[in-house]
Amino acid sequence: MKPSVGFIGLGLMGRPMAINLLKAGYAVTVWNRTRARAEELVAQGATLAATPRETAAHADVLFTIVSDPPAVEAILWGENGALAGLRKGCVLVDSSTVSPDLARRTAADCKSRGVEYLDAPVTGGTWGAEKGELVFMVGGEEATLKRVEPLLGAMGKRWFLLGPNGAGQTIKLAMNLILALEVQAFAEALAIVKSAGLPGERLVEVMQSSMGRAPVLDVKAPLLLEGKYTPSFPLRLMYKDLRLALEMADELGVPGLIAPQVMNLMRMARGMGLGSSDSCAIIRVYETALDTEVRA
Repeated sequence: MKPSVGFIGLGLMGRPMAINLLKAGYAVTVWNRTRARAEELVAQGATLAATPRETAAHADVLFTIVSDPPAVEAILWGENGALAGLRKGCVLVDSSTVSPDLARRTAADCKSRGVEYLDAPVTGGTWGAEKGELVFMVGGEEATLKRVEPLLGAMGKRWFLLGPNGAGQTIKLAMNLILALEVQAFAEALAIVKSAGLPGERLVEVMQSSMGRAPVLDVKAPLLLEGKYTPSFPLRLMYKDLRLALEMADELGVPGLIAPQVMNLMRMARGMGLGSSDSCAIIRVYETALDTEVRA
C-alpha cells in the first residue's frame, strides 16, 4: 500500500513536484500559504488542508519546500506548525534550501518526536520539476532514504545520500555558489563580446563546443540572448542561497573571496526591481552600465 503524502509549499518547484506525486497515484494532502495556488492540485485530486499541522496529520511522509529559513521555521514550529501534527514513525523530507544548522536542528526535534527526517534540497529548475527529472541532495539515514525512494522517483531522476543531516544542504549551497558564478561570468563575457561589436551567439557557439561548456548554459544562454527572464530560479532566491553559503563558509573559516562580488551585482539587480526575475537577469546590470542591450 502506498504511503499517504503531505506536501507544503506549492511555488515554482513545489507545484509540479506535487502534481507528479498525484500522477504517480499517491494520495496527497496539500497546504500553501496562498490558498489559490492549491486549487489546481485539488482539481487534480489532492486534498486541501487548512493548516500545516493538518497536512502533517494526514501524512505518512511529509514534503516541504518553501522559500527560506524563516518560512521553514514558520511552517514547522509556528502556530499550527507541521511538527506538532506528525505521528511517530512518519518521515519529514525538507526540500527547501536552508542552512545546514537549521537542518540539524530540525533533525534533532524530529528525533525527539520519533519522526525520521531527511534534508533533501533539489536542483533542476522548474523544467526539471515539471518533467520529474530533479536531482535530490540528501542528508540523513540510509534506511530513511530507502523508505521514500519510490516517492523521490516520482519527482526526480537521481538522488545522492551525501552524509548525515545537514550534508544535503551543504552540498546544495556549494553547488549553487558555482552555478551563480557561472551565470555571472557568462553575463559579463557577453557584455565584453557585445562591447567589442560581436554578436553574443558567436560566444555561445564556441562555448558549447569547448571545455567551457556547462549544462546550466544550455538553459540560461538562450534566455540571456533573448532578454527573457521568466523565473525558473528567481534572482532573490539565488541571492539568499549565496548569503547562506557565505555564512556557512564563515562558520567553517573558509574565506569568501568571489561570491561577495556576485552578491553585490545581485543586490544591484534587486534594486532595479529584478528580484522576482530569473537569476540570469543579472545581465541587466551590465546593460545599464553600458547603456545598451547585451541581448541578441
